[in-house]
Amino acid sequence: MRYWLFKTEPNTFSIDDLAASPKQTTMWDGVRNYQARNFMRDDMQIGDPILFYHSVMDPGIVGLAKVASKSFPDPTQWNENDEHYDPNSSKDNPRWFLVDVKLVCKFKTPLPLSLLRQQKALASMELLRKGSRLSVQPVTKKEYDAIVRLEKNV
Repeated sequence: MRYWLFKTEPNTFSIDDLAASPKQTTMWDGVRNYQARNFMRDDMQIGDPILFYHSVMDPGIVGLAKVASKSFPDPTQWNENDEHYDPNSSKDNPRWFLVDVKLVCKFKTPLPLSLLRQQKALASMELLRKGSRLSVQPVTKKEYDAIVRLEKNV
């Protein structure tokens, strides 16, 4: 089992949008970064825990989700009307992959980035590194557990 953090802009797709999705599950489409794609395509397994992070306005971790499917080709790459269309990708050789994501819970109180930065247990977390912009990133079990404990004590 591996642990993950998924960043999203809440005005594009928020944790409330995930909660309102059928079966509280959705495709995590539109990722166009090769490293993030590789994590989804090669490393994620069904059931892997996810920290759900809102990246703008009030940045912070707002809930928990889990990987709900094996990776499969992102269909938006072939839709000419979609902003994530990639004319260099073919169905015979897809370039972009995704996983389905299922809501586990929405936090009663979001954990703001400023609070996360104060936690000694999170000092090495990728999210907190200067210049870290990766939308899908690994998290250690220690970091994941520290965040779950922190949410229970806020």
